[in-house]
Amino acid sequence: MSRFLVSAAHKSSGKTTISIGLCAALSAQGLRVQAFKKGPDYIDPMWLAQASGHPCFNLDPYLSPANQIIDSFVCHSALADVSLVEGNKGLYDGLALDGSNSNAALAHLLDLPVVLVLDARGMTRGIAPLILGYQAFDSRIRIAGVILNQLGGSRHEAKLRAVIEHYTDVRVLGAIAHDPQLALVERHLGLMPNQEKDDASQLVRLIGERVSEQVDLAQVLALAKTAPPLQPQITQTHVTQVTAQGLKKPQKLRIGLVQDKAFGFYYPDDVLALQAAGAELVTVNALQDTHLPPLDGLFIGGGFPEVFMAPLEANHAFRMHLKSLIEAGLPVYAECGGLMYLARSLRWKDTVADMVGALPMDVVMHDRPVGRGYVRLQTTADAPWLTNAHEHAPGQTLQGHEFHYSSVENLPIDSKFAYRVLRGYGIDGQHDGLVVHNVLASYAHLRSGAGADWTRQFMDFVRLKKTSESVTSVCCAPFVWVNGSPIATDTEGYLKNLGDWSEDFAKTQAQAENLTLTEAHWQVIAYLRAYYEEHRVQAQVRAMIWHFSKLWGPELGNNHHLHTLFPVGGPQKQGNRLAGLLKTKGEH
Repeated sequence: MSRFLVSAAHKSSGKTTISIGLCAALSAQGLRVQAFKKGPDYIDPMWLAQASGHPCFNLDPYLSPANQIIDSFVCHSALADVSLVEGNKGLYDGLALDGSNSNAALAHLLDLPVVLVLDARGMTRGIAPLILGYQAFDSRIRIAGVILNQLGGSRHEAKLRAVIEHYTDVRVLGAIAHDPQLALVERHLGLMPNQEKDDASQLVRLIGERVSEQVDLAQVLALAKTAPPLQPQITQTHVTQVTAQGLKKPQKLRIGLVQDKAFGFYYPDDVLALQAAGAELVTVNALQDTHLPPLDGLFIGGGFPEVFMAPLEANHAFRMHLKSLIEAGLPVYAECGGLMYLARSLRWKDTVADMVGALPMDVVMHDRPVGRGYVRLQTTADAPWLTNAHEHAPGQTLQGHEFHYSSVENLPIDSKFAYRVLRGYGIDGQHDGLVVHNVLASYAHLRSGAGADWTRQFMDFVRLKKTSESVTSVCCAPFVWVNGSPIATDTEGYLKNLGDWSEDFAKTQAQAENLTLTEAHWQVIAYLRAYYEEHRVQAQVRAMIWHFSKLWGPELGNNHHLHTLFPVGGPQKQGNRLAGLLKTKGEH
């Protein structure tokens, strides 16, 4: 099993960019590359997944026992030609004084040869004692090669190579010149996710090409092949669970997964665990969808709702539909960004935007982190689906992580929480996991199997709630929220009851479809309604052209102009929808 770890002497050395480049370059050679990321992280794995073409899995010695890490690595590496693990921070950095959760500890556990990325700016002879010190600090760790980064030119590279060759036995695998084009965009919570960059694929390809030109890929593959065989550590308990799941397949449930530019923080193994528990995942876009599809439950992960405040607020129809479903009892699990989105409002700098309003609170962004790092939680008697506390006994202890610059304001004093915070900050320093209706919303990010079994427990809860007829019926019927009241529509936005039409409905539906109604639009809507009233069928295009060519003249009264007015399906679809009529059934 060919494998290696990419680490560094310290953070911000460029190891993420080089890891992305190695994944892209090796994949371009036709190899199947499996990427992993050490520690809690969403954004780096998203870039690594794009570069390798396969989901990137997290390995976390703090949250997961050793046998679970080995099993995950062996399982997901099984079909790979080479596996790359990107470390976090420096090689020997970690929470524990003994280094038990450091990158080096992970390298030792998985017997990974280490490729050390060194930011060589301003360095010449001093690079030798740095390498020698890293070699001597832990003799169990095999530093198989170094990649020099941020070089000032060929002369700088020659000096460094000469020093390393003279004083150490470490191989120089590559030397990468300083190149602003390879920089990944950073902001308040780290790197910008690849899903927000329209040119992400081009950037990844460029990084891969530059790394391929400046790193000896053949030597990298050769050292990866020196890793000895690695055996899985599957426990008897795990075998029993897998066997039981295989004997009885769980009932399928439609679980929405909000995935767009604002929300995208999901661990691939959690997604797989949801599917194993019976989830049929349905992708939902909070920025573009006007309503939710029929669902049994919803998972809203983390992301950057503050960056997309304006378009999230502008999608009024989606927000109101989600709120109505939550109030009707739709089971929802929301983490961090999802919690922020479900609040009444979100304030960042001088801007305040309305959010869903399903949670009785307001969210404020700050310049510095409010909660950051690993968390330890204990469930309370109010936890809706996690194994909760008995009346006089502590509940289930969970481990996860948090990283948020926002805090909560105006929360009612009688609010119910699913967790007591034993380590971390959560919502108020003492509690996390706000419980409202069938919603559990928290700042904590959980990982299935890593100190929590939340995916199975959430699915069991959704299965239990599916027996509620009221939830099922509401979840299957989209709504348009008009003047504070839900107006039922079908899945395409057509009124279910034609008597519910009003000008306010047309305005609200048009806003949801990003259409600004002008006098011409209202004239078409009035004509469509009058035609239907007289003939009891919808007007066809030829009848509209005849009418509006007389009203507006032939330059405007034509099929092209009518479709320009109603770009989403033309006047027969969008026009009839806004006029509160049914879809056309054919020519007459």
